Amino acid sequence: MSNEKTLPICIAGEWRLGGGDRYATLYPATGEPHAWLNAASLDDVEEAIQGAHKAFRESGWAQKKPHERAAVLYRVAQLIRERSEELAQMQRLDNGKPISETRGLVASAAGTFQFFAAACETLEETITPSRGDFVTMSVYEPMGVVAAITPWNSPIASEAQKMAPALAAGNAVVVKPAEITPLAALELAKICEAAGVPKGLISVLPGKGSVLGDAITKHPLVKRVSFTGGTTTGKHIAHIAADKMMPVSMELGGKSPTMVFKDADLDHAVNGILYGIFSSSGESCIAGSRLFVDASIYDEVLDRLAAGAARLRVGDPADEKTQMGPLITAKHRESIEQYVALGVSEGGQIRTGGERPSVAGHENGYFYRPTIIEGLNNQNRTCQEEIFGPVLVAMPFSNERDLIEQANDSVYALAAGIWTRDFKKAWKIGREVQAGTVWINTYKQFSISTPFGGWRDSGLGREKGRLGILQYMEQKAMYWGTNEQPLGWAN
Repeated sequence: MSNEKTLPICIAGEWRLGGGDRYATLYPATGEPHAWLNAASLDDVEEAIQGAHKAFRESGWAQKKPHERAAVLYRVAQLIRERSEELAQMQRLDNGKPISETRGLVASAAGTFQFFAAACETLEETITPSRGDFVTMSVYEPMGVVAAITPWNSPIASEAQKMAPALAAGNAVVVKPAEITPLAALELAKICEAAGVPKGLISVLPGKGSVLGDAITKHPLVKRVSFTGGTTTGKHIAHIAADKMMPVSMELGGKSPTMVFKDADLDHAVNGILYGIFSSSGESCIAGSRLFVDASIYDEVLDRLAAGAARLRVGDPADEKTQMGPLITAKHRESIEQYVALGVSEGGQIRTGGERPSVAGHENGYFYRPTIIEGLNNQNRTCQEEIFGPVLVAMPFSNERDLIEQANDSVYALAAGIWTRDFKKAWKIGREVQAGTVWINTYKQFSISTPFGGWRDSGLGREKGRLGILQYMEQKAMYWGTNEQPLGWAN
């Protein structure tokens, strides 16, 4: 499927083979290699960070006027759009998402660079109310070298959401992509260079997170880490950051509740629930993986969901009609199968799915059917632990207060969904449920203009939003003395 040529990586603007072990990235639909590269070595990490620090100090990027940096980011967005189909196909091969979805991710990446270009050139600093004989100002300045550690499930969109605001703020960026999906970050680095980002300001270091991620996070020249991934890894990074007194932003795991009330529009609810859990093959931090349905309509809703799940087209990601592609790796599929088996052992019944489909021509791909499990309660492990796959656990409810308690009974608090025609109820439940994002009569819709993040074990800080650029800047207060006489204390 691929030639044996080893791809170069980007080390402080130099494109060359990494110093680490050679490895292949596999196409999840077939299990075959589609690209080869060498991982970065620890020496590469040191060179990349030192080079980024030098570029930050000497390239003039941080000193450019905001509209000048913005012009480069607008150009990045344009170049992404010009290469959109090529990038979408590359992303499909890298992580097995259906082509219809990867096209959306590429469009999202372009929109992200465009948005933060606009945020950069319109960001206002503040003259604050005076409390004495001085003029006070609040200004923002870039941090220096920042690190972006990104996941495998939506690489090009995730990388854009970190790179764009970091560059807009005037920083240098060291990107550590997921080991198994490095290609999008490498291409974004090339595009940024072509658009006019100074050489050395961006590095992309593929390889094992446990090795490279640790080295990057611990490095004294790295002033901030933005991480998207698993909660356990996020907590480890947070411990390192605490020792350095370094700010971090974390977008971590989820076990998001979806609540269907008896007055809901069931056509909308059923389609939204199916999309919320089974799109991206459930490999999504905000997947609506816990379903609570009013007991009076539970059977009807579950009948419709089971029928809808069984109709979903699982297959070749290159096919325009495919709705669910393969899972990312064979190991990850085995983890999901173990969770389904756990659910059954806890007393659950599989309503639909729970098996590997046969996909003609892709017999070695990592496919799994959309699965719905009933008969569990919210305390079961299957209902509490993040599965990160196409598995929905469904439970009836009859008491609204009990529903809220169950919805909030989780270490995670990333997202939630509410389905009801009663806008007052939607407002009340939406305020009571603990989550960083609440969708009402829709699900898994995003806007780069709206801040995103979670509470508790779902993360720290926020990405996106006009002020997301400030995550990558230091705030400074400035005082201008206007007093006519010298300060009296020393008289």
